Amino acid sequence: MGGPKQRGIVQYGISSNQQAPMHGALRQYVFYGYKRLMTKLPYWGPILAATYGVIAWGSHRNHYLNSKAGHLEFAEHDE
Repeated sequence: MGGPKQRGIVQYGISSNQQAPMHGALRQYVFYGYKRLMTKLPYWGPILAATYGVIAWGSHRNHYLNSKAGHLEFAEHDE
């Protein structure tokens, strides 16, 4: 075609690690992720437990106040 001659051909390839970058990620997470979560548990565990307790208490209290017994207990009757 009229261009200069090529002197050499360069080939590039991908290593096997780059072809499957997530290979074994789930298995590694099962062991190391569990260990990492357990080291963080003392920091977010009490907050999570307190939040769950407040939400559960509020839900039960709301159901009680909207029940017949709750209406009778806290009703302001002029009778």
